[in-house]
Amino acid sequence: MATSIAVTSGKGGVGKTNTAVNLATTLCRLGKRVVLFDADFGLANAHVLLGVNPKTTTADFLAGKASMAETMTPAPLGLNFISGGSGLIELLNLDNQARYRMLSGISGLQSDIDYLIVDCPAGASDSTLFFVNAADIALVVLVAEPTSFLDAYALLKAAHLEKNISEFSIMVNMAENSKTAEANFKKFRDIAMRFLDVKLHYAGMIPQSTAVRQSIIKRKPISVSQPKSSLAENYESLARHLMKTPKSAHDAVKFFDGMSE
Repeated sequence: MATSIAVTSGKGGVGKTNTAVNLATTLCRLGKRVVLFDADFGLANAHVLLGVNPKTTTADFLAGKASMAETMTPAPLGLNFISGGSGLIELLNLDNQARYRMLSGISGLQSDIDYLIVDCPAGASDSTLFFVNAADIALVVLVAEPTSFLDAYALLKAAHLEKNISEFSIMVNMAENSKTAEANFKKFRDIAMRFLDVKLHYAGMIPQSTAVRQSIIKRKPISVSQPKSSLAENYESLARHLMKTPKSAHDAVKFFDGMSE
């Protein structure tokens, strides 16, 4: 049975898309069949980090010009990539009917997928909450800054109150070291659990590194260009942790729950 993981964050600029890309390619490196779905519609940029140039996007699927399988672009390490389309105005204000069509289209691919990684928009938009709700695991990317804490808390609150999601995995990005990353996670967990009836799980950390910035500039994910590096080990630790994370039990229409077109 395929597993879907929604990668999101309270605010932009915390490395959410880079995390989604490296998580997806790392799972491929671990022998899994993976699809990366860029759900940051209209502002999509995961293809830039992957170094690929999609010929078709979800806009083509919604317009009836391509099946969901036909929108997939081959990416490094055998990854299949579904583009959200960059600069496409028609994708910026999708309604739930269009989102459900996407769920249905992706559901039809499940026999060929072990993991679906969904790169969601930052913040608590309707689109973000929809796809986080539809995923088996919600991964929230956090950095040790007050604005990141505040916005991530707002995201958790909206997801919990509007969608009844009560379990989240938290990854600390751009961390000073593993000790401070765990300390920052515990600080955020204590704040969130003081006011919300939620459970937060520590999924791992990625240290601050110029190598990450260089990988973005070169359009080659760390897990592809430096698979033996300590950074790649951090991403592998994150991936292995999520592979063991139980699926959310909250009641919702999921990516892989028998839906089909």
